[in-house]
Amino acid sequence: MQDIAEVEPTVADIDGVVRDLEKSWPAVITVRRQSTEDVGYREIFVSLDGESLGILRHGDVITRQTTPGAHRLQAHNTLFWKTLEVTLAAGEHASFIAVNRAGWGTYSVLAFFIGFLGAGPIYLTFEREGAGTHGS
Repeated sequence: MQDIAEVEPTVADIDGVVRDLEKSWPAVITVRRQSTEDVGYREIFVSLDGESLGILRHGDVITRQTTPGAHRLQAHNTLFWKTLEVTLAAGEHASFIAVNRAGWGTYSVLAFFIGFLGAGPIYLTFEREGAGTHGS
C-alpha cells in the first residue's frame, strides 16, 4: 500500500479563506441629519459608490449594510457636493453626519431676493462621527 501524504494548507490558502469569510460579514453605514445647527430645509442626497442610499430631510437617518473594504460616500444638497473615501472593516458600523447650515450670505439682502427663485446659499457639512465602532 502506498502512503498518502497529508496535505497542509499554506499560509496563503488560509489568508484567502479568511478574506473570503470577512467579505461575507457586512459592514454598516449610518448617515444622519439631526444636528441642531441644521437650517431644516433643502434635502441632502446621499449615495454610496454611485448608488443612491436615499434623501435626508431634517431629522432623518439612513442605515445600510455594505461589504467591507473601500467605499466612496457622497452627499449633496444640489449646491454643494462632498465626497468621503472610507474603508470599512468586517463588522464595522461607521456613522456620518450631514448638515445643511447657514453661512456667509445666507441671510443677506441678495439671498432674500435669490430665495424667491428657489436658490439660497445653504452650505453642506458632511463628516464622519468619531472613529467608527468596530464590531458593533
